[in-house]
Amino acid sequence: MESPTLEITPEELHQRLQAGEDLQLVDVREEMEFEYGHLPGSLLLPLGELPRRAHEIRAEGPVVLICHHGVRSAQALGYLRHRLGLTNLLNLRGGVDAWTDQVDSTFPRY
Repeated sequence: MESPTLEITPEELHQRLQAGEDLQLVDVREEMEFEYGHLPGSLLLPLGELPRRAHEIRAEGPVVLICHHGVRSAQALGYLRHRLGLTNLLNLRGGVDAWTDQVDSTFPRY
């Protein structure tokens, strides 16, 4: 049995959002980064707050974890998967930086 992928590319995410798919977007960057620019509908849940706020992440339906380059969101995915057993998680490969390159060149770059 093939194990499901734990990543989603910016293009795949864009297609799924355009199709109206019900995705929970969870941005694990800091508030200042989030205010600078974020994907519409994203929940701000900074990585450091994850242990006490993990209950805000749904257990059913796809959840996409987002950060600047995909490193913090990968850490969040590992934590949520191994500590809480969540299996509905996807990491946005390359983060919002890749989103800017591959989907929306108007997204604020920093």
